[in-house]
Amino acid sequence: MSRAVLVTGASRGIGRAVAELFAAGGDRVALHYSSRREAAEDAFGALAGGGHVLVQGDVRTPEGAAEIVGAAVDGLGGVDVLVNNAAANVAHPLDRTSFEDWQRAWRQVVDVNLLGAANVSYCAARNMIEREVEGRIVNIGSRGAFRGEPDHPAYGASKAALHAMGQSLAVHLAPYGIGVASVAPGFVQTERVAERLTDEVRGQSPFGRVASPEDVASAVHYLASPAALWSSGTVLDVNGASHLR
Repeated sequence: MSRAVLVTGASRGIGRAVAELFAAGGDRVALHYSSRREAAEDAFGALAGGGHVLVQGDVRTPEGAAEIVGAAVDGLGGVDVLVNNAAANVAHPLDRTSFEDWQRAWRQVVDVNLLGAANVSYCAARNMIEREVEGRIVNIGSRGAFRGEPDHPAYGASKAALHAMGQSLAVHLAPYGIGVASVAPGFVQTERVAERLTDEVRGQSPFGRVASPEDVASAVHYLASPAALWSSGTVLDVNGASHLR
């Protein structure tokens, strides 16, 4: 049966691959973007099937988060699956960053990666509960939550908090039949980090490469499936054995 799937930050990279995989499986997708309208329209036009909706909104504010979910609900008739992919990441190494820029970086990253995901999750989960559907929430976390992010500490911290939030919600929402899980990718071949994908970075994995967006999307798709209910609460490493814990 076709499900209604909201993917945040889906104009490119991992989010686009996730949206495409759900659409290819017959689901209806609310493809969210913040500011990259041209890229979002291109991604939207590439979705297989029909019944999809393009949603613009600012996940950084509570009002924006609520509007994003509201638009998805209006366009799809509800939300059965939420994928929290929207993310911010700016370099702010402590020894080379002013105090003002340090504060600005932390606020920018936490507002999107943690608070934005929390607010979207709240609104989507309430819709699932009201409609009495056995929904799914999948968070896009990061290997950096465990391995550390020396030049991007707010990113690593926000992703660790995102994992923890997902586990808390997994326990709370289980009585409603709603499963919550996270994936923790390492480096992924996307435009955002293209300049950082050196031979040294690729060599972190014994496979000698970084992940493709499709590698991450397949893990998300599984965790959102009915078969993965008993994996609720998990944080699935998707890093090509580049970091083991």
